[in-house]
Amino acid sequence: MSLHGSGYATVVVILAATLVAAFTINRLFSWLLRRVAARSPGAAFTLGLMPALEPLLFLVGSALAIERVPQSARVLDMLRHVWLVLLIVDLAWLAWRALGGIEDIVRMRYPATAPDNLNDRRVLTQMRVLIGSARVLVILVGGGIALMSFPMVRAFGASLLASAGIAGIVVGFAARPVLSNLLAGLQLALTQPLRLDDVVIVQGHWGRIEEIRGTYVVVRIWNERRLIVPLQWFIENPFENWTRSSAELIEVVHLWVDYRTPLQPLRDELQRVCGASPDWDGRVAGLQVTEASAQALQLRVLASAVDSARGWNLSCAVREALVDFMQRHYPECLPRWRGEFTAGTAAPREDRG
Repeated sequence: MSLHGSGYATVVVILAATLVAAFTINRLFSWLLRRVAARSPGAAFTLGLMPALEPLLFLVGSALAIERVPQSARVLDMLRHVWLVLLIVDLAWLAWRALGGIEDIVRMRYPATAPDNLNDRRVLTQMRVLIGSARVLVILVGGGIALMSFPMVRAFGASLLASAGIAGIVVGFAARPVLSNLLAGLQLALTQPLRLDDVVIVQGHWGRIEEIRGTYVVVRIWNERRLIVPLQWFIENPFENWTRSSAELIEVVHLWVDYRTPLQPLRDELQRVCGASPDWDGRVAGLQVTEASAQALQLRVLASAVDSARGWNLSCAVREALVDFMQRHYPECLPRWRGEFTAGTAAPREDRG
């Protein structure tokens, strides 16, 4: 057997042994980790890394095989370059899965399923935004390092740096939307003007924060539509957050009634309706006259609830109950227009005589 033939045989044996060893180690550790994953978050985290660790083990072992390839220096350099690119890609994949494992651990520890989930939603929001930003950085850094390993790309980058004036301005303008949203995401994670599952009013739409990504926010509107809003918009524009510090709120119902309407029976009926409703939290239930026009009185009814969903149901129930009460007991006190008709007088005749 020739020297080259024995060299190739050695390379094949090393690659085969490395592949078998990487596969065996991966399956063994996966089997052990699955037995304790339910009891240990760390085991579940490591189990999530195993799909990326198996190629890494193979790449580490294949480095020995590459050095034994009986070829010219040019072929050897090409194999080393391919190995380096694969290693960078696998390390980026490993970092991506590690971020996913951290996200799963935080989500298990802060499930945000309890009624008083303000702190859980705060932590989940910070985690979601920061991990989304970190994933963007993993892609940018990993892709940049892999591309810079090519001599042509490295030379092109050096030429750009040599003329960094105009190129920097062009790149800055081109990357402005991405960078602004990335910085807005970090600012939202630190200051938290909004969190996951917050009730917000955005551009006149009532909805809940369903997702917070690296560059945009998904708002689930009440009619099941989704409003996609860039992160930068929440930094530059005002919006309403109904659950910023607490989910409790006071609903308002306006009614127009006639001047002859007795108010105390309406107040008693309001107390009865609120007391019988499971959506009322017992804090506020009041009725006031807030406006008196030339034709009618405006009544403002206040009723409190523990969150916006219950508050909406309570306001509808109160409105329906008070209108029904007036129709049954005081139909003459519903709003009406008043006018006065007088008999007209005949105009004097013109004397044509």
